[in-house]
Amino acid sequence: MKALPKSQIHRFTEKAIHLARRAVSRYSSKFSKHRYTLPQHVVLLCLKVRKNTTYRGLLDELIEMPRIRRVLGLAELPTASTLCKAFNRLDMAVWRVILTLSATLLPTNGVVGIDASGFDRSHASKHYTKRAELTIQQLKVTLLVDTKVNAVLDLHVTTTRKHDSQIAPSLVKRNPESIDILLGDKGYDDQKIRRLARQNEVRPLIKHREFTPLHKAWNARLDTDLYGQRRQSETVNSTLKRKYGAFVRSRRWWKQFRELTIACLSHNIDRSL
Repeated sequence: MKALPKSQIHRFTEKAIHLARRAVSRYSSKFSKHRYTLPQHVVLLCLKVRKNTTYRGLLDELIEMPRIRRVLGLAELPTASTLCKAFNRLDMAVWRVILTLSATLLPTNGVVGIDASGFDRSHASKHYTKRAELTIQQLKVTLLVDTKVNAVLDLHVTTTRKHDSQIAPSLVKRNPESIDILLGDKGYDDQKIRRLARQNEVRPLIKHREFTPLHKAWNARLDTDLYGQRRQSETVNSTLKRKYGAFVRSRRWWKQFRELTIACLSHNIDRSL
C-alpha cells in the first residue's frame, strides 16, 4: 500500500520534536515517573498554541490523530492538568533556546527589522468590552525579525508602557551575531541605540525624527529599498495574530510571556515547512 503523504501538522510535529530533543533533557529529574518526556511536553504545548485551542481541546483532537501520536511516541495521552503543570515547569529560558534553534531552520541574511505590537490579555469579545465600557490591558510585544525569511529571532514582552528606545538595547545585546543591519522606524531614533549597534558591529538603519532640516537630509539619504524591508516586521506581527490569535489565553503574566514565545517559535517552524 502506498504511504500517505505527510500533512503540514505531521511535518510540524517532526521538526518540533527534533528541536525539543536538542534543547531539553529527556526527563526533568531522576525522580520523574518517566511516563512522558520533556520533549513530548514541549511539542504538545507548541501544538496547543499553534492550533489556538485549550488543553482539553488539543487532547480531544489528538485522540483522532494516531500518526501525530506515533511521531511523538505517545502510547497514551497525558491529562490536561499534566500539560498545564509542564507549562508551569518549563522556564522562559528553555523557550528562548528553542526559539533560537527554530530560527536556524531558515536561511536568514542578517537584515533584521525591529517593531512592536499589542496583544490583548483577555479573549473577551470586542462587543462585550465596548458595551461594558471595559479596557483590556495589552501586552507590548517587540519582535526582531529577519526580513529575508520572516523568521522571529527574539522577542521582548512587557506589561508596561516602556518606550521603544528602552527596549531595543536588550534585544541588540542578546543577538549581535544574528544582526548585520538593524532596521527601525522613528520610535527607535536614539543615539544610544545607534552607538550600541555600532559597538556590536551592527549597521543601524533607523529613521530620524525630523526636528531640523539636517534630520530631513539624513532621512533622504537612507537606502529606501533596504529600509523598505522593515515592513516585513509588521507582516510577521500581523501573521502571528491571524494564525495564533490576537490575545493570550494564560492569566498570569509570566505564562503570557511564554505563550507568545511559543507562538513565535511555531511561526518559525511553519515558515520552514
